[in-house]
Amino acid sequence: MTQPLRFDRKLIAPMLVGSVLNPINSSMLAVALIPIGAAFGVPPSQTAWLVTGLYLATAVGQPVMGRLVDLFGPRPLYLIATSLVGIAGLLGALAPNLGVLIASRVLLGFGTSAAYPAAMSLIRSEADRTGMDTPAAILSSLSIANQVIAVIGPTLGGLLIGLGGWHLIFTINVPLSIICVVLGSLWLPRRARSRGAGGLDYAGIALFTATLVSSMLFLMQPRVSRWYLLVLALVLGVAFVVAQLRVLAPFIDLRVLGGNRPLILTYSRQVLAFVGTYSFLYGFTQWLEEGRGLGASSAGLLLLPLSLAAVLVTAFTGRSAQIRGKLVAGSIVLVLAATAQLFVGASTPIWILALVGVIAGVPQGLNNLANQTALYKQADPTRIGSSAGLLRTCVYVGALISAAANAHFFQYGATTAGLHDLAIFLLVVSGLLVLVTLLELPE
Repeated sequence: MTQPLRFDRKLIAPMLVGSVLNPINSSMLAVALIPIGAAFGVPPSQTAWLVTGLYLATAVGQPVMGRLVDLFGPRPLYLIATSLVGIAGLLGALAPNLGVLIASRVLLGFGTSAAYPAAMSLIRSEADRTGMDTPAAILSSLSIANQVIAVIGPTLGGLLIGLGGWHLIFTINVPLSIICVVLGSLWLPRRARSRGAGGLDYAGIALFTATLVSSMLFLMQPRVSRWYLLVLALVLGVAFVVAQLRVLAPFIDLRVLGGNRPLILTYSRQVLAFVGTYSFLYGFTQWLEEGRGLGASSAGLLLLPLSLAAVLVTAFTGRSAQIRGKLVAGSIVLVLAATAQLFVGASTPIWILALVGVIAGVPQGLNNLANQTALYKQADPTRIGSSAGLLRTCVYVGALISAAANAHFFQYGATTAGLHDLAIFLLVVSGLLVLVTLLELPE
């Protein structure tokens, strides 16, 4: 009797290590924003650009890298991009001022953009080769790896800052980059079949980038006197849509996307879910250090319950390809987490703060895995790399919105009043997520 074909296990290590490069840099930075601000003498509204720089680059880089993966296969893009991560780490570690540090984060964003679409492309290719339908175990492994890094990141960041200052959270990218390049060189297939057609839409990329940048320049300081940035973003956005509808091989195929309502709702849920995720990661953490008076190491340890809750939820639900229940539960628990944040203050006991973190961690585990599985089922197989890249873009659009919210509510420091205003904002976002979730629930 013929043995069934199995997923090539050698692919798992480079896929997992590469996919966690962005989450580890996101989560380590959460406990470093206050020390970096103190080092350069700037408030949270300026250090927020360290978050924004990474995610602007990644929001553009993910679909670009995804499209290139579709065209040329995962191996070359994976190796080039992960090499950039090491260069960005060195630049950040040696940065003499905040501007250079932001530049290193931008480079880091591009460098971390290829691994996830490469992984999704490899999963799809292996599924075709083996006849697997939805490889739930592999998809959940990716999600769990990202959640585990969310556990390690803040704590590791706090320990590194305690050992040698904030510079070390950039230096660690050098060995991580080397590991990725070695694993990718050894085990990624040399001649992966190209699934896509057409070339790269440079005009679409430029318009998409300009729209995001002008939007964020306004959102980081939303004032009436800066109205022109909002108008510019709207004009550029309209130009982007028009251009994409006229190009034969667009950067983002809006015609296909427009006819795929379930996929649009999946992208919408991902944006809203990660506004919540990153508002807790950055906003709550900055408040723990400045408003609650904890050190970077202590704040990192206090985030462990949040991330452990996300990991456990993902581990227990990961082998099931079911989507509906995860989405409903994830959106409702996010409402509870935002509500809980309204009632914390400078004298709140540590155990209650840890409990708030546990509540916030549950929707992280549920929403990310459910939306990832939904995308795998809903996306066009010939554009799985770019579709997966766009899903990650939605993650970083959520992060950009949360960075703008943090910059606004913590304009004069990470105060308790600012945290409560952020909680009200999160209640609105989580309420919208409930509505979008109930519009059309995937099976």
